[in-house]
Amino acid sequence: MPKILIATNNAGKLKEIETILAGLDLDLITPGQLRLNLEVEETGQTYAENALLKGRAFCRATQLLTLADDSGLEVDALGGLPGLHSARFSPKTGANDADRRALLLERLQGHPQPWMARFRCLVALVTHGQEERLVEGICPGVIITEERGNNGFGYDPIFFLPELSRTMAELGMQEKNQLSHRARALQAAIPYLVELLGLR
Repeated sequence: MPKILIATNNAGKLKEIETILAGLDLDLITPGQLRLNLEVEETGQTYAENALLKGRAFCRATQLLTLADDSGLEVDALGGLPGLHSARFSPKTGANDADRRALLLERLQGHPQPWMARFRCLVALVTHGQEERLVEGICPGVIITEERGNNGFGYDPIFFLPELSRTMAELGMQEKNQLSHRARALQAAIPYLVELLGLR
C-alpha cells in the first residue's frame, strides 16, 4: 500500500486529514509514528510558501511523498489578519486556542458588524523526485462574539456559517469534512494523489 507522510503533529488537523483521505487505498504515516521530531520555521510570505517549506523538509527527512498544509483565518475588518499568523496570533507565552480567540474578539471591538471572514488552506504535495503540487480551499463565514460548539479547534467556535446557522465547532466531523477550507483543499488534492501514486 502506498505511503504518504502527513507533515503535522497537530492532533485535530491529523484527525481531519485522516478522515477525508480514508477512502483512498493509502497508508497514512504521521511524524510521531516515525519518531520524527522536525520543527520547520514558517518563514514564508504566503500560505503556499509555508506549506512547501514544511512539505520539502519532511520529504527530505523521510523520502516519502509528503502532504503539508498551511492555513489561516482572514478577517476583513482587520485587513486580513490574523492570516498567516493565525496559530501564533497571541503574543502570550504558551497561548492556547482560547487566548487567540479572545485576542481576535478584542481587536474587533469598535469595528462594525458583521465581521466577514474566511478560512483559507493551501495543501502542498511533495515527492522525493521533487514533483510538487499546490491546491487551495476557502470557506467563507462570519466571526461572532459568542463561542458555540465543542467540536473542532482553533477559531472554529466563533466562525459562523450563515447558510447552516451554526459555527464550525457545531458541525459533526462528516459535515465539516465536506465544506471546511481544509476539506476543500484536500478534495482538490485527491486527483493529484491518484496521479502521483498511480492509484485507481
